[in-house]
Order: sequence, then C-alpha cells, then structure tokens
Amino acid sequence: MTKLKTGLGRVAIVTGGAGGIGREICRGFIERGISCVLADRDQKAIDRTVADLGALAIGFQIDLTDVARMKELIDFVNSKFGCLDILVNNAAITGTGNFEDRSVENIRAELEINLLSPVILTRLAFPALQKAKDGRVINTVSLGGIFPLPETSIYSASKFGLRGAMLCLGMDAFRHGVQVGSVLPSATETPMLMREAIEGGNTLQFMDPPQQPADVALQVLKMLDAPCLERYPRFVESWLVRLAMLWPNQLIKFIPLFRRKGIAGHKRYLESLERRGLVERRGGKLHLKEF
Repeated sequence: MTKLKTGLGRVAIVTGGAGGIGREICRGFIERGISCVLADRDQKAIDRTVADLGALAIGFQIDLTDVARMKELIDFVNSKFGCLDILVNNAAITGTGNFEDRSVENIRAELEINLLSPVILTRLAFPALQKAKDGRVINTVSLGGIFPLPETSIYSASKFGLRGAMLCLGMDAFRHGVQVGSVLPSATETPMLMREAIEGGNTLQFMDPPQQPADVALQVLKMLDAPCLERYPRFVESWLVRLAMLWPNQLIKFIPLFRRKGIAGHKRYLESLERRGLVERRGGKLHLKEF
C-alpha cells in the first residue's frame, strides 16, 4: 500500500467535524496542510471550530439523513477545490433507554446516522476519490462493532454493519483503487459520552476510564501514513474483545461481573465530570455545560 507523506493540496471531508473526535482529526490534518471540510449538523459548533482551526477549515452544515444534502456536500467540495482526497466517516449518535421503550423513529434515526449515511456518503464520494492519486476512506467505527454489550442493541447493529461494509470495501481496493480502513475506539470522552453518562446510558462502557479524542485522531493520522483495514487506540482491548468473541455463548455468564465494574466506573466518571466543571447540578440533576 502507498503512504501519504504530505498533505499539501489535499482535501478531506470529516463528518461530525465540529465534535470532539472530529475536531481533533481536523486539527491533525490541518497541521499536515490538508484542507478540511467540517460536515456537521450544529452550525454554532461549526463556527466555533472553524474559528479555532483557521484558514484550512471550512464548515458545511448538513443533516446526514438527507441524501440530497449529501450530494450537495460532494458538489460543494468539487466546485471549491476541484478534488477530494480523503473522506472520514466520523459522525455517530447513540440512543439511551431500553430497546422495548424506544420508538421506531428513534431506532431508524440511529441506524440512518451510524450505518446508512456513511455507506451512502462513501458511494457518493467514490467518483472523486477514484480520481485522486491516493483516495482514502477512513471510518470511526467502535469496539462496539466487534463486541456486543447489553443495552446497546441498535448501536451495536449499526457498528457491526459499518465495520463489515468497510472491511469488504477495503478488501476490494485492488479493484476500485480507494484505500478503505477503520479506527475502532472504545469509550471516548466526547460531549456524546458525557451526555450518555448523565442521562442513564449504558454503564458497561465505563468499566475503564474513557480515552481522549486525540487518542482516536492519532490512529486516523497513522492510517494515512500506514494504511490498513483496522486500527485500535487501545491495542490490548482489541485482543481481549476478539478473544472473548471466540466463545460468544459464554458472554452472558460474565455480564454481572462487567456490570458491577461498569457501575463503579460510571460513578467515578460522573464525579470526575463534576470535579472538572464539565457538568453542573440544577434542580438536583446533572446537566452538561455547553461546549
């Protein structure tokens, strides 16, 4: 596989580019001279992030459930730059609450953002990426795409599906000419994770302290230098989850142990958020401060 040594003149789209992980990915790209189009639904966050990152960052407000808007994104990049070299499918959401309590609309929305939109956007971007000298697709998947946890059935379904789709595309690179790979982080400290923590999300993801967005972004940058099908910010975790999946029927026996560890970790994480001033108590409840 070829290696990307310099970013001068290259152009990247990063979905969720104004969020925690997306912002750090863009920061790393821009330090290499790669122009970044931050595709995000939150215009205020886009404006703040573009102001922070400087001239090589450009915002594009988008609802990733809108295929017409995705086509407009590709047209915008082709019109402004005349090329597209890198697509980073990073945007994701996660729902809270038990499966049986969630609405059909809520389930569809999570699958749309996490699975369908990156697959469709990749397809729409492919003509431009195939014209590039070294077209790349890099995906932020999740260890949840390998290892299922209770209370995350829809999120796991979306990430299992995305991982599978991108592995297949990566193995087809000899045919279509675009290098495709994924980064699979465990729980990462982003506003989404913080919101989950205070709204009663899955406690099992707090068994270990969350990693930082910069840890995930570093693996994306390594994917540019040494492309491969998959990378993991915490390599030991990747071996543990793959080893556990050799005996999936035994997983249910370990869930009570995982849950106790997760509950304790969740409590420590909430205390950490309060101690660092990232949340505040109002009316006896924790609320996430605006980033």
